[in-house]
Amino acid sequence: MWRRRALLLLRSGTRAKGKMHDHLDHVTGLEKRELLAHLAGDCDPFRIMAIKKGPGTFECPNLIPSAFDKRIVGCICHPDTNHIEYMWLHRGEPKRCGCGYWFELCPIAPL
Repeated sequence: MWRRRALLLLRSGTRAKGKMHDHLDHVTGLEKRELLAHLAGDCDPFRIMAIKKGPGTFECPNLIPSAFDKRIVGCICHPDTNHIEYMWLHRGEPKRCGCGYWFELCPIAPL
């Protein structure tokens, strides 16, 4: 019995000591950058979660983060409806939704 246990411990390598390899050592590319962003405290690295509307005036529009020159945005004009108004936003051009709120792209660093 003890020989069998010793062989299992020798075969398992680092697992014999109770340690596993770090997940970040095996991940590459975009998935690694996403995990590093999560570890740094950014729970939404792709900026896809809903943004609460602010004042939304022409002087103080709702800022929408984007790493690109344009982005599609959906606005729920009335909270009681299930209809969403979609519009394209271009960098440097504020745009007004049908409900009267203004939106503008805010440049951010890509992931």
